[in-house]
Amino acid sequence: MRYLLQNYSDPEAAARLSAQELDAVRGEYLAILQSPGVIGGEQLQPAETATTVRVRDGEMLLTDGPFVDAKEHLGGFLLIEAVDLDAALELAARIPAARMGGAVEVRPLVER
Repeated sequence: MRYLLQNYSDPEAAARLSAQELDAVRGEYLAILQSPGVIGGEQLQPAETATTVRVRDGEMLLTDGPFVDAKEHLGGFLLIEAVDLDAALELAARIPAARMGGAVEVRPLVER
């Protein structure tokens, strides 16, 4: 089954790290991308660069910024193939955002 792992991070967490610690965290992310079952993933630009689109009464409405104002922001994602939810959760627990004040949402994809 395929899962989307959405990485929500505290944008200030990286600022509290030394250069060496930041390099180590980047290395962890790169290692996870090379893990069996990882189909792909990307880091996102900061939440301030987002534009939210809504359509109301046929009119497109644009809002600068993310959909919700929150302490944690969607910072990236992984698309994985895992044998079951437990395996997906094990991989999610390795994602640095999960232990650095953020969270990782694990959601199964609809299989077609």
